[in-house]
Amino acid sequence: MSIFPRISLRPEVTEYLKNVFLNKEVLAAVGQQEAESRFHKLLTCLSHPPSYTCVRASTHLASLEEIRHKLGEELKKQQMCSSSAEEFSLQILPHPQIPDVLLLPVHGPRPVKQLSSEVVVGAQCGSAVLRGAHVFAPGILASPKYMKAGDVVSVFSDLEGRCTRGATSFQGNKVFVGNGVAEMDRSSIFCTDEPPKGIGVRMVEPLYQSPSFDGVLPNLAFLQNLPSVVVGHVLGPRPGERILDMCAAPGGKTCHIAAVMGDQGEVVALDRIRNKIDRIRQNAQMLHLRSIKAYCFNSTQAVSSDAAHETEGPPFPPESFDRVLLDAPCSGLGQRPNMASTWSLKEICSYQPLQRKLFHAAVRLLKKGGVLVYSTCTVTLAENEEQVAWALDTFPCLTLQPQEPHIGAEGMLGAGLSPEQLRLLQRFSPELIWDQTETTAPLPCRADGDTIGFFIAKFLKN
Repeated sequence: MSIFPRISLRPEVTEYLKNVFLNKEVLAAVGQQEAESRFHKLLTCLSHPPSYTCVRASTHLASLEEIRHKLGEELKKQQMCSSSAEEFSLQILPHPQIPDVLLLPVHGPRPVKQLSSEVVVGAQCGSAVLRGAHVFAPGILASPKYMKAGDVVSVFSDLEGRCTRGATSFQGNKVFVGNGVAEMDRSSIFCTDEPPKGIGVRMVEPLYQSPSFDGVLPNLAFLQNLPSVVVGHVLGPRPGERILDMCAAPGGKTCHIAAVMGDQGEVVALDRIRNKIDRIRQNAQMLHLRSIKAYCFNSTQAVSSDAAHETEGPPFPPESFDRVLLDAPCSGLGQRPNMASTWSLKEICSYQPLQRKLFHAAVRLLKKGGVLVYSTCTVTLAENEEQVAWALDTFPCLTLQPQEPHIGAEGMLGAGLSPEQLRLLQRFSPELIWDQTETTAPLPCRADGDTIGFFIAKFLKN
């Protein structure tokens, strides 16, 4: 059900995206009416959460069925301890094609009555609440003047980023995401020298009901979007290989790669930001993965000019890796729920040059016969299919390869790629199934389409 307004984008960004989805190749293939319909569905579905939560199970530590059972027991305990007046049926379903994925249905939108006492949170925090999170204190922008711990409040998300931090009310563009109980006084959130920490509002009547995974089986159940899990399997890591994850933070894909190869081999993770490297190491430790080596380093400079360079860390000699994952920095225009955006067109277009610099480094670092996987969590042509067309033209040594599993749609028309090339690409396009998200079809059958916007290309270096 469509209950939120379309994603709030700047007019020039909306026009840019419209030109992408109504390009000449698309119009010739599907016609003006269908192309416009898909575009408007995209703007609507991006503001709504997927109809399920995806959990990647640590099958290198236990069987999927054992993790499924333990997760069910933990979530039942959580439900019994919850102060929420309403229980909901708990289903945990294995994905029919991906051996380490469990799916949990999200219930919503639910009939929740709005209260007069309002807390306003940022759009990012509001999106997290729609995926089952509580409201953490740093995300709170406004609260009632005399709010005390224990007060019952309605939570709203600021759609346009206009709410002033510390305000006592907000009349701007906002959407209701549910009711909760304040865990802190207002003074503890806004009147302290140190940034507030911890849960500020514990959600008891969320608009979309989904289990909270805070502290639940942290080494066995890892929350991850379905396309992100697919990337690890498409890369196809094998025991004993040396693999590079070029833009690794926060480390979900890095850890998945290490788990798929049975923690046998070496997974090198690079990222430019120090505290993100610390996060990767923490995740690796939590998941009992010893094959991961994480370094704070700019991946565009990861190729050593000295072929005899022998140090353990970056930069590396050319042809040092069996497989390379380039999960590229991107505009993120495919994230769901994504209820508001302050992106400028300049910012969106700024990623393409960086992605190409990373491509140059990735190809040089990859061994002949090695596999390169390029992925993004965005829906633009410039960051996806156009990059593939450029890479094939720039690097004659690269050829597109079939992907396994291939559960998404084929590539999008508009970049001049052939039908055969488009079929080898994997684009997750939630707008294509938006009308079907309320059908009675079993969740595993519709989960593959009801995802974030995402893109994957797989290359072989000849």
